[in-house]
Amino acid sequence: MLLWVSLLVLAPVSGQFATEPKPVISLHPLWTTFFQGETVMLTCNTFRFHAPEKIKLYRWYLEGEIQSETLGNTHEVRETGMYKCQAQDSPPSDAVHLLFSSANLILQAPPYVFEKESVVLRCQAKANTELNGMTLYKHGEVLGVPKKTSEFRIYQAGLKDNGEYRCTGLKKDNETISSNAVKIEVQELFPRPVLKASSTQPTEEGTLTLTCETQLSSQRPDVQLQFRFFRDYTSPQPYWRSSPELQIFTIQREDSGSYRCEAQTVTPHLQKQSQQLQINVQRIVADVRLYSRPELVFEGKELVLICSVSGVPAPITVSFFKKRPWNKDAKIVTSSETEFKIPAVESSHAGEYYCAAGKNHRSFPSQTLTISVRVPASHPVLTLSRSRAQTLEGDEVSLRCEARRGSLPICFQFYHESMLLKKAEGTIWRSVSFRFTVTAEHSGHYYCTADNGLGPQYSEAASLSVTVPVSRPVLTLRAPRAQAVVGDVVELHCEVQKGSPPIQYQFYHKNVTLGNGTSLSGQGVSFNLSLTAEHSGNYSCEADNDLGPQCSEAVTLSITVMTGSRSGSVATSVTGGLLSLVGLAAVALLFYCWFPRKAGGRSTLDSSRNHSASDLHEPTYYNVPGWIELQPVYSNVNPKEGDIVYSEVRSVKRENRHAGAVASTPELLNDKDACVIYSQVKVASAPAPKPQLLDSSTPHR
Repeated sequence: MLLWVSLLVLAPVSGQFATEPKPVISLHPLWTTFFQGETVMLTCNTFRFHAPEKIKLYRWYLEGEIQSETLGNTHEVRETGMYKCQAQDSPPSDAVHLLFSSANLILQAPPYVFEKESVVLRCQAKANTELNGMTLYKHGEVLGVPKKTSEFRIYQAGLKDNGEYRCTGLKKDNETISSNAVKIEVQELFPRPVLKASSTQPTEEGTLTLTCETQLSSQRPDVQLQFRFFRDYTSPQPYWRSSPELQIFTIQREDSGSYRCEAQTVTPHLQKQSQQLQINVQRIVADVRLYSRPELVFEGKELVLICSVSGVPAPITVSFFKKRPWNKDAKIVTSSETEFKIPAVESSHAGEYYCAAGKNHRSFPSQTLTISVRVPASHPVLTLSRSRAQTLEGDEVSLRCEARRGSLPICFQFYHESMLLKKAEGTIWRSVSFRFTVTAEHSGHYYCTADNGLGPQYSEAASLSVTVPVSRPVLTLRAPRAQAVVGDVVELHCEVQKGSPPIQYQFYHKNVTLGNGTSLSGQGVSFNLSLTAEHSGNYSCEADNDLGPQCSEAVTLSITVMTGSRSGSVATSVTGGLLSLVGLAAVALLFYCWFPRKAGGRSTLDSSRNHSASDLHEPTYYNVPGWIELQPVYSNVNPKEGDIVYSEVRSVKRENRHAGAVASTPELLNDKDACVIYSQVKVASAPAPKPQLLDSSTPHR
């Protein structure tokens, strides 16, 4: 059977060649082919990747399936197949193929073969098989015939030894038997090293680090590597070192050149050399700068001087200096730190400063930095100026913010109720002014801030009250129905659109004051009025907040008075006309009745028309003649009000010229042509209740 020996794939990791962190299986005995019935001890080695004392469990695989789990790192096997192991928290190892053969002759070889190593191949016969001789073949050609032993040895294995090997044996009966085939592939013990430098263009006075990078195979953890370095074609260093790094301190320009490194193993003895690496040492071009933090330096605050150094290789020393006009510059401090702190700045700290970077007795100074100590702004004073004691809408107001102390420039800000109004900077003076025309919205508190970089300082607040004259008020009449009648309660509401409270309101009926009220909130005022017939007419209201009264437009109210015998109405506006007409009719009737008496006649009333006194207390109301109903506005007479006095005019149709005049005692006429006109001539009711004033915020019916 053909046996393939595993190859390890090498790859660069973190600047050196390193295998993937996998466990490695080692065999005891160190063969991959055995007779059936024999056992092999497998060991799972984790020497490079995991501390053995931390591993609590090992897992063993056969052909990809878990075969066993052990607490130790060893495991005995006796079956043919591909074996892997896995330590706790590690990936599985590479596979190792084991063959347990039933043949009479086998060829045994190690699982791994590395360059420059000696390799033993053993041709082994079964215990009950006697052979007269053995022959080793490579690619079908005889390689050797061992005489006293069954082992074949390859010294210092190399690429030339790669190939397929097999052995044969001659039995006593001259029968030839053949073994399994084994394929040998010689692997590199370590790859050719690669020389790397911390910089291929280092700066003079700096440090250069050279690294000779290579990696041993994980299958040979016990082999030690050694290194050495040399420049150009000079002789290499006479001694080897275990470290793959070389540091050149304080490198100079003459250290430029071509560098190489060598790596070797002692057992087996194997040397490999890297390719050349060109190193060019650069001249120092120093860039040293000094700056402060913060840029604006304030009295009593911390100041940090920072020395920025580039172009000078580390390590360096940094010195801080303060210039003195007539003496040698004063060295403040020298250290490896690039910062110098002054906890609390005083005015004496003002001046010119510079720093210098030192490297191997060489100094590289910076340019000078001028430090000016600034004084924080004091609490500002806000002054509010106006043209009169009471500020009216439309007046001009001036705000002035002044800081008595502080370094210029100072940034001033004006605020109204925490809202920024204006921002200005004082560069020559420690004060700024701000003028504006006020409206009602400008009432409130004002303050200002002063800031010259240390933080804002706040002034005390100043109050401004802007008085707004009242606008022309609006009068609204609110009745319970479309046509107001006597007895209804009407609400009169007077309100202005703008104006500063308190506002005094006056209500008028035909220019006669009905009542007044005051609004402290700036809203309108309401006035409730219980209607009588006299309340018809024009209404108005007036608003005043001591800046001049404003009068509303007039609102006309018509009141309807209902009659008792019909649903029609007689307008209060014709009451005066009715009284005049009734008067004229009465005079005419009196004259009519008086004229027959003058002629000697005497009026007589039909007894049937005489009525008892009780009839006079139950008057019957008649419709008002049609010509009166043509008036545009009507008012009802309310018969329920017992204090109304009516005048009654009677007319009697004459039967002859001797008919009597109208009786002195009132009688109801049955003649169809007769008519009685009732006219309201006086209201003798009790005085109307006092009107009630309501603020618009008071609920009403």
